Amino acid sequence: MAPDAGSSLSGYVKKTLALIIKLTITLTLLYFAVRGANLGLVADRLRRLDIGWLSAAIAVLGVQAVLSALRWQRILERCGAAISMQRAIRLTFVAQFFNQVLPSTVGGDAARIWFVAQDGAGWSKAVYSVAIDRIIGVAVLALIVVICIPASFELIPDPLARAGLLIVGLSGVAVPVALIALGCRQWPLLHRFAILRHFNTAASLAYDIFTSIQSATWIIGLSVVIHALLIVAAWLVAKSVAVPLDALHAVLIIPPVLLIAALPISIAGWGVRESAMVMAFAYCGLPQADGLLVSALLGFAIFVIGIVGGLVWVIGLPGLKLLKPAVTPPRPL
Repeated sequence: MAPDAGSSLSGYVKKTLALIIKLTITLTLLYFAVRGANLGLVADRLRRLDIGWLSAAIAVLGVQAVLSALRWQRILERCGAAISMQRAIRLTFVAQFFNQVLPSTVGGDAARIWFVAQDGAGWSKAVYSVAIDRIIGVAVLALIVVICIPASFELIPDPLARAGLLIVGLSGVAVPVALIALGCRQWPLLHRFAILRHFNTAASLAYDIFTSIQSATWIIGLSVVIHALLIVAAWLVAKSVAVPLDALHAVLIIPPVLLIAALPISIAGWGVRESAMVMAFAYCGLPQADGLLVSALLGFAIFVIGIVGGLVWVIGLPGLKLLKPAVTPPRPL
């Protein structure tokens, strides 16, 4: 067998194995989420589904996607390659589609990198922008979780659940902050290896963003609004099936669930999100069936946005060239 053929076969086997593992994790977590739920209550609530509330949730997710595009566009500018707002919005919706059809919650990130790099931004700048966008999103979400911990502890009496929430929140803040802090300087030791050199460069760009008051305020502010809209979308989904999820419960429950669901260990986040939501509802004294239903309908609403992104990709994306040079280049490295 030729070396290239052996390498291709090995790559195919690894990808297939990874898909099988993620599918197994997804189905296993879904099984445990469904097993403890009152399916009769789920069916009863679904019979009373209000399409108006569900449509409002989908619309909110659409607005959230547009704001996510705004944030990414600003980050891409700081990385040295800007795209038009129209292009950023299109690619963000297309990324939502790939998040749904690829066996990972980061499939959309790969799509954004591919299209921007092909547009002429270059692979390194495309990767830097998407990596920084992802890190900032996770850091701000984790910060929201940490800020809400005192109120969450009043709602959650279980000490084990409290400890888990604290670990998830603090880890979600500490890891991105540590990564960004590495960008305060160029580390010669890291530059001995290509992948670490690129990592140091990305961290440096992220550090520049956070040391610029204007950029940091804009990007962090957008991130807060983006996560707030996800909370609103989940609350609207709950309203659509008459789940008694008030605004305070939504603020305290949804961010930790989204933070856990960001782990790329299942297919499109399914299973992880449902298990986390069921557990969160249970610890807050709410029916597990309601947690399962809210999570599943939120996943459906996100899937609808993904379908819109698929249509954008098929109909409007090919041939659109809106790349333009960055107005302000990043600081020299």
